[in-house]
Amino acid sequence: MAVPSKFYAPLVAAFDEHGWHARALTRRGFEPDAPKASREHDWSFADEIADTQAAVDAARADRPESPVVLLGHSLGGQLSGGVQVGPRPADGLVLVGSSLPHMVHYRKTGIGLGVMAATIPIVTRVLGHVPKPWFGAPGARTLMSEWGRMVWDGTPPYEIEQRAQKPTLAVHLAGDSFSVPAAARRFERMIVEPHALTRWRYTRGLTPPGGSTHHVFWVRHPDRVVKQIVDWWSDQANASGGGQEHTKLRSP
Repeated sequence: MAVPSKFYAPLVAAFDEHGWHARALTRRGFEPDAPKASREHDWSFADEIADTQAAVDAARADRPESPVVLLGHSLGGQLSGGVQVGPRPADGLVLVGSSLPHMVHYRKTGIGLGVMAATIPIVTRVLGHVPKPWFGAPGARTLMSEWGRMVWDGTPPYEIEQRAQKPTLAVHLAGDSFSVPAAARRFERMIVEPHALTRWRYTRGLTPPGGSTHHVFWVRHPDRVVKQIVDWWSDQANASGGGQEHTKLRSP
């Protein structure tokens, strides 16, 4: 949320070093050449899920011999989940710091989170979007309103007729105050079948020099997380009798 694709350059580079074909997907409203959220420029969860689905489809068309793995960080995980429960899921999913931000899961900050979410409809009605310094700003009124309702009712803003069957790795960042364990596990249970899910806790003792388990700043030195993902996918390939020499990563 509120992060442009260029922020993920270290992550893309780390996957490239492992021989994976990686690309960070652009975000509506947050790229240098993209129009910002305003009363005239609005979008929804469905719009961004469609963007992500289009990237998966394009990756398959570009390299039909290779598996496509989605990596979703934070809001990107919620969007990727919308793809995985749809008709054309990626071959694998990695969730990092992703959760269902239902206020009941946040013991110390839940009330404040709920109050913040409750202000979104008021602000967007007056200004047409969520301006700075609100969380996620500058945010589109529809997407942010959907996110706010999720905070209150604990329901993702898309249908889940069937949980994802594809291999999924959930990376939990130690000390992450945005994606607390209860919220992360709730989201995982909602969108992924238990047999397809692997969880891994990224602790401070595992970080490389200069690394962090912070919700956002882990991206600056992502080598250990990338190694875990590559090893996990290799295990999936070995279990299925397939290979991963030409694996692609797509990161919304």
